[in-house]
Amino acid sequence: MSRSGEAGARAALVVAILLGIALVVVIAVRTPWTVLPEPAGGRAAIDPTAGLSTAQVSRAEAFAALLIPASLFSLVLGLGVSAVLGLTPLGGRIVRAVAAPLGGGWVWQVLLGVLALSLIGRLVTLPVSAYGEVVRHRYGLSTRSWWLWLRDVSVSTAIDAGLTALGLLALVWLARRAPRTWWAWAAAGAAALVVVGSFLWPVVIEPAFNRFESMPAGTLRSDLLELAEKNGTPVQDVLVSDASRRTTALNAYVSGFGSTRRIVVYDTVLDQLPDDQIESIAAHELGHVAADDVLTGTLMGALGAAAGVAALGWLLSWDRLRRRSGAESVGDPRIVPLILFLMAVGTLLSTPLQNLVSRHIEARADVHALDLTRDPDAFIQMQRGLAVTNLNDPDPPAAWQWFFGSHPTAAQRVVLAQDWERLDRP
Repeated sequence: MSRSGEAGARAALVVAILLGIALVVVIAVRTPWTVLPEPAGGRAAIDPTAGLSTAQVSRAEAFAALLIPASLFSLVLGLGVSAVLGLTPLGGRIVRAVAAPLGGGWVWQVLLGVLALSLIGRLVTLPVSAYGEVVRHRYGLSTRSWWLWLRDVSVSTAIDAGLTALGLLALVWLARRAPRTWWAWAAAGAAALVVVGSFLWPVVIEPAFNRFESMPAGTLRSDLLELAEKNGTPVQDVLVSDASRRTTALNAYVSGFGSTRRIVVYDTVLDQLPDDQIESIAAHELGHVAADDVLTGTLMGALGAAAGVAALGWLLSWDRLRRRSGAESVGDPRIVPLILFLMAVGTLLSTPLQNLVSRHIEARADVHALDLTRDPDAFIQMQRGLAVTNLNDPDPPAAWQWFFGSHPTAAQRVVLAQDWERLDRP
């Protein structure tokens, strides 16, 4: 490596570290580490069943016992395939081969290479995904036809591959135009894409999977609009999603910003929960809006993406690592499989931290829902209803919850409401 190359690699490492420190500071400051004061006499003991019957707990545990090993196997399998393609010349050969019929230019190598590699990875794990869908059908959680399942898989894969292909095309182009500083421009671009994506997701990606209609005029619609006004975050509309085409699961959320903000309720929720529990779910989601959780998440995501790209610039300066893929430089399209592998590893390593932050943010939104509705009984019944219908293990294995749990467990959420009730909340 030349002296200028070494200087660029050191600069990339320094920037990655500084951005990582900035991310840690934002996480430390913006994460609600304590969401509820301790009641007099201490916190209530956690009931691992969350108040569910033995049969309900057993059913959720049996469902998890079938899906957890499959999920772990799919994760390891996908990462293994990505490693083979990224750490050997095989991936680079595929990149060149798929572009050959169109002249083999570097642009086609990147675009078609990403699509081909994404398709290979998806096809390898497809049998495991199909097994998971079989399990969901068996337990009544999935209502999708196999044609709809295949359509969802295809659309999801196409969107992910398309966006990744465009991102890597820009990265390789920058590396060819600015070999020493490409990572800095790419880091700024990655941060910008996270910000833009958070705004476009509700209006571009969500409609690709569900249809939305305004909730008919009535008491529930009026109550939800009033709840949003009381929250200080008025919404433009209350929409009903046709989730029952795919699942029996229950959910609701708030999406969009400003003039596009709306409460979205699954049609399954309307069929299965009373109004007070639906309002409790909506109040939780409005808690995210009140605390600017989407904006905070966007900031964290932008910093994380920029830090990751800077770290990528440092890693790809290693000649031995880069040459394992057969690529001569970062501007060589054969680098694509290696980048995809490093992205997969980075995503996996960051998962526990992301979920740690998410669990605390979700707990704060739970407290906000209790403060807004003043109805802990409805909240507790809602949590139990969600756990039963969504087949959530109320007390999953600690290691699984630590690594993959993005929300507190049902048992933790029930005891939170019980502690809230024992406090004299304003």
